[in-house]
Amino acid sequence: MPCLRWIGAAGRGQLFPLYKAVSSIGRAGGNDVCLDAGGVADYHAQIVFDGRDFSLDEVDPVAEIQINGKRKRRARLQHNDKILIGTAELVFSLLEEAEAPGGKGASKDDVAQAEIVGLRRLLQFSERLLVTRDVQSLLESVLDGAIEVTGAERGFVLLLRDNKPEVRAARNLRQESIPDAVRQLSDSIVAKVIETKRPIIIADAMNDSAFARSDSVMHLRLSSVLCVPLMAGGELLGLLYLGNDRVANLFPSRSIDVITIFAGQAAMILQNALLLDSLRSDKTELEKRLKDQRFGEIIGSVPSMLEVFRKVQKVAPTDIFVLISGETGTGKELIAREIHNRSSRNNGPFVIINCGAIPENLMESELFGHVRGAFTGAVATRIGKFQAADKGTLFLDEVGELPLPLQVKLLRALQERVVTKVGDSKPERVDIRVIAATNRELEEEIKKGGFREDLYYRLNVVNIYLPPLRERGDDIIVIAKSLLQKYSAEMNKPVKGFTPNALVAIRKYEWPGNVRQLENRIKKGLVLCEKTLLGPEDLDLTPEQLQPIVPLDKAKEEFQRRYILEVLERNNGNRTKTARDLGVDPRTIFRYLEKEGGPPPGGQQGGSVPPEQ
Repeated sequence: MPCLRWIGAAGRGQLFPLYKAVSSIGRAGGNDVCLDAGGVADYHAQIVFDGRDFSLDEVDPVAEIQINGKRKRRARLQHNDKILIGTAELVFSLLEEAEAPGGKGASKDDVAQAEIVGLRRLLQFSERLLVTRDVQSLLESVLDGAIEVTGAERGFVLLLRDNKPEVRAARNLRQESIPDAVRQLSDSIVAKVIETKRPIIIADAMNDSAFARSDSVMHLRLSSVLCVPLMAGGELLGLLYLGNDRVANLFPSRSIDVITIFAGQAAMILQNALLLDSLRSDKTELEKRLKDQRFGEIIGSVPSMLEVFRKVQKVAPTDIFVLISGETGTGKELIAREIHNRSSRNNGPFVIINCGAIPENLMESELFGHVRGAFTGAVATRIGKFQAADKGTLFLDEVGELPLPLQVKLLRALQERVVTKVGDSKPERVDIRVIAATNRELEEEIKKGGFREDLYYRLNVVNIYLPPLRERGDDIIVIAKSLLQKYSAEMNKPVKGFTPNALVAIRKYEWPGNVRQLENRIKKGLVLCEKTLLGPEDLDLTPEQLQPIVPLDKAKEEFQRRYILEVLERNNGNRTKTARDLGVDPRTIFRYLEKEGGPPPGGQQGGSVPPEQ
């Protein structure tokens, strides 16, 4: 068996069998010929066997090589050539058999032992990958390990982005990055591995029946190529591509098994690293979006929310009355607090009273206070919310829940800025700004006699409508991520984000309870979840709860039905005027009314409609 004999400083010979297509020489422990001598670089040179001749090539361009006393960078080796690597002198032999520790020549067992050494190297690299968190460093370590074990001249890691391969790392034998890497790859080989998701080993690409006619193979004049998919959880993350243009048959068939195992380990570690990297990027992006979209404690970027912010900025410096309307859980209190914080009263108190949470018999006392003995249980004089809010802002939440008798007293207090405690006759002047909020349609309540019209117009000088969460587009994702970040830190939970399916479900769900419901679902998920990502099941967003997807024709029909009925109501049920406003035949309106099975809203027929012919 061909070998190298090293005459050490003590005069003892050490033999290194050359049984591989590429044998590396250097000081580093991973080399096939490891020389612990002065002047030897970590990766100094390599001996390449092309099937007929052995050649010595430099790896480190700075390190020197001498063959038979002459400095060389690359040379074909002859029997008994003397090679000087640093201060280590070696002799190349084509005939001498390398001695094993027991004095016998190299055997199949020695080759098997060398393969075990190669597997150990892969294990060492796998252990190194486990502690590598930076994605780029991880990719480079994967390549260095694969190149060292296989003897490849260079290697590439490609990752899929939008189902297209992208070169993320390219390294050579000297552990240097390769510029312009994309031009050194065979498109046809890469495409084949992506299509089949199976590894490919090519002994001589220029003479391979499947790829010899490929433009990229002919242009690059490729020889040995090994391309392995990086699979994790059945998903193709990318490819590990190894090549050597000077040596044919470099990769034996057993190489594909070893590298496939290594690629499988690397892919799982890489998947976790990419996920962590994505979460870091997501956190950075979230912080940027929060900075751009945050208005005080409120998050929003859709036009309807930007209109809310514009109104808040205009009304905040004044003492004008504001009525905030919108569904429950949309953040009316946050808007009221933001108005207070931006006003000249921001150093005064911000007092909240929930008009729907206090019994009717206690509400007057809660609003205006009471004196001792005013009623059973009034053991001491107590000020009300109006007096507590002096020089500040009083927020009347759910003002539509106030009973009618109290609405009269509230109207008087608002008009005169004077209140009288229950059981007292002495009026007290208060300097307050009042902001009210309701989730009711107060105009409808006025028609039913449940709310005073004069109080409504006193409160509703400026109306700020908060849209429901389902109408706020991408805001819901930013809000969800912000809440998750806030409560995971408060609860000291390891949850870092949402799964892609969870984000889709969050967007699809109607959220009848709006932000309050979203907040509660996230808290519950954080308490019960044992993973690092919240899935739709952790948020109770099962497929049955999501709004079903209906065919476009049906959705269009439903929209038309609702819109026609809305215009009919605005026109007091007049079909002729409705048809004219909508630019349709009156028969169309009649058909929709027939489907509803009842008289038109408002009860006016607006003229008879002739039957269809």
